[in-house]
Amino acid sequence: MHGTQTITPMRVQRLGVLTFHRCINYGSYWQARCLVEGLRGMGADAVLLDHQSTRVERAELRCAFRPVLPTRTPRSDFPAYARKARKFRQAFERLPLSPAFPLDRPEEIQDYDSVVVGSDEVWNLQHPWYGGCATFYGAGISARLVAYAASFGNHDAANGLSEHWARRLRNFAALSVRDANSREIVRGALGYEAELVLDPCLQFPPPRAAEAREDKAYVALYGHNFPTWLSEPVRRWARSTGRRVLSIGYRNDWADEQRIAAGPEAFSDLIAGADAVVTNFFHGCVFALLNKRPFITAPSPYRVNKVRGLMHSLGTEERMISEATDDPAYARLLEEPMDAAVDARITAWRRHSEAYLRRAVMPS
Repeated sequence: MHGTQTITPMRVQRLGVLTFHRCINYGSYWQARCLVEGLRGMGADAVLLDHQSTRVERAELRCAFRPVLPTRTPRSDFPAYARKARKFRQAFERLPLSPAFPLDRPEEIQDYDSVVVGSDEVWNLQHPWYGGCATFYGAGISARLVAYAASFGNHDAANGLSEHWARRLRNFAALSVRDANSREIVRGALGYEAELVLDPCLQFPPPRAAEAREDKAYVALYGHNFPTWLSEPVRRWARSTGRRVLSIGYRNDWADEQRIAAGPEAFSDLIAGADAVVTNFFHGCVFALLNKRPFITAPSPYRVNKVRGLMHSLGTEERMISEATDDPAYARLLEEPMDAAVDARITAWRRHSEAYLRRAVMPS
């Protein structure tokens, strides 16, 4: 009709997210869920690419029942770890998943406009069972490749990246990472400055957790193999302030209570309900930040690159403690509310990360 204009509707982008979505690990589960749900919230038709591997599944189960190496899991803990594994498997099946395909047969992935690789340690060549898996470097994938918040984990920038793997990264249409160590690796291998973006849990916060209804105030403990120089001052502080130490997901003998069997949702609830958080895991820090809980962290060598990068990007370096940290510092860090400036930095990073995603995967 004269005077009217035909408007062509914008085609919905079909996105496949390639990440570690079946790990029996709270952080891996939540980063996968947050990224795929976040992309769907942006208007994309996004699913998690459901890669399958008997070898990986066996490794996951071995780790699930003996997570605190090198110590042996007490037999009395096996039922709790089994309940935890079942809860994770039930949670996995509720995620938006693609048809299953073998991990080593990426050519079986269905047609997508783009495949988004990340977050998590998808490029960590030192990962105990995913390390060196070329699928996460885009091998055999015919779709346009985009990386979001990818990490090399404990593969240190000082070790560089061989041309074999660098050549695969050159096939990506857009690259972003979540920590400075990963950015330095990309710079050294490709001569390219990858975008630095937020982990999906911070970028697309999970559904608001219901604070755990506990009878007594507590500090949430998330991680394992904590050094004695950390456990003793935390115990002293907890006793002096009338708080329990509640260990989530793993046995820590110095805690007052073990919540080994907690599923992914319970983990989120327990962090939200804590007065403070003590962790040596990356996503322990992330969930403390999301819930505005005071926290301290002493990451293990395996996780130090990720945690240090997060602390630096948000200006929370003082929360990364050391053996030299004294008792008054523990009390201050575990009792004082988070600085409002941290929220402002997260908001600014969200704007930056969203702009990257829209450029990388959404139509212009």
